[in-house]
Amino acid sequence: MSSKRSIIAKLTCEAANADALEEALHNGIAAAEEESGLEIYSVHKDPNEPGIYWFFELYTGDEALGVHGKGDGMKAAMRAVGGLLSAPPEVSVLHPVAAKGLSL
Repeated sequence: MSSKRSIIAKLTCEAANADALEEALHNGIAAAEEESGLEIYSVHKDPNEPGIYWFFELYTGDEALGVHGKGDGMKAAMRAVGGLLSAPPEVSVLHPVAAKGLSL
């Protein structure tokens, strides 16, 4: 089994906050550069449900996952995102098994 860890997270916001949330998410992607063990940090908009966004994240292992969100840039981005959500994020931490295009 891979020592890497992945996260799939669902974010929900009111449609009126979607543009502001997308801007905050872009800032979070930029802040992800400060996390060396974070290999993939991607956000995806649900085309069928306005206000629903999905994250896919891939970390080199538990240590990298443990430092996620601890840097100043990421803390600021997470606060901005959190202030725009209409529900708590739904987060699943997973063990990747197989993937095309990813080194596990």
